[in-house]
Amino acid sequence: MFGKIKQALAKTRRQFSDRFERVFSKQKSPDAETIEALEEALIATDLGIATTGRLLEDLSRCLERRDLKTGEALKQRLKQNLVEILGKSGGAFDTASARPFVIMVIGVNGVGKTTTIAKMARRFRNEGRSVLLAAGDTFRAAAIEQLGAWGARLDVPVVKHRDGADPSAVLFDAVTAARTRGTDVVIADTAGRLHTKSNLMEEMRKMKRVMDKAMPGSPHEILLVMDATLGQNGLHQARQFHEAVGVTGMVLTKLDGTAKGGIAVSASMELGIPIRFLGVGEGVDDLEVFEAEEFVDGLFD
Repeated sequence: MFGKIKQALAKTRRQFSDRFERVFSKQKSPDAETIEALEEALIATDLGIATTGRLLEDLSRCLERRDLKTGEALKQRLKQNLVEILGKSGGAFDTASARPFVIMVIGVNGVGKTTTIAKMARRFRNEGRSVLLAAGDTFRAAAIEQLGAWGARLDVPVVKHRDGADPSAVLFDAVTAARTRGTDVVIADTAGRLHTKSNLMEEMRKMKRVMDKAMPGSPHEILLVMDATLGQNGLHQARQFHEAVGVTGMVLTKLDGTAKGGIAVSASMELGIPIRFLGVGEGVDDLEVFEAEEFVDGLFD
């Protein structure tokens, strides 16, 4: 696992290392100039202003108390703070807490929702759990076909209607079918939608209500898929989705294609939404459970 995460963070780690090593390798004790250099480095890796400010505030207090006398001590303190921020949320959910355990997957266009669904289905199947997919993106016939192709490849049933059908009806039928069959996990695809379109956000709220009718308490997890390459721009989208339906977890995709991996830290701190999984490549097995310590080690080491 750690090998894949480390590899996916290569671009971000280079961004960190190129800047941080100039700071940490200094022979002199850390000082105000060091903090200034750190600020530039943290913002460059897309930790964001608020998260960077919190981290630097703690480090500055430590310097004032002369608790950090070497660059290595400063580095270890920074890593500790990052783990604390990330460790307050994250990790996989317990699919055994309900049967079926219903997951609703949401996000804007192009972030990799359908591929993420396939990766989750593969992961749950490998864990010995039965899975059913719901083709809730009825706006595009291609989306229904794509999910159907993944279902056939993974040997997972797919509940689907014709294109243009009411997506809420698809999700209702999927949850009902899963309850009848005794399926362990339902993963519901939804159409990509702009967070600025109020009618589409209202439709998403309707889907959530309809699933609750099919099985009270569902969906048990509302996963927002976010493209890590968007960096801070993705946070605004996430806030809007969270306000609309109450996002319970995030999946960061395309982590291997960006130097903005620091977005995971600011997403955890500023949104308070757990990061569940990391997309670390294009393969069907390239989905890893988010773990704070491994992630931070992957940024630095």
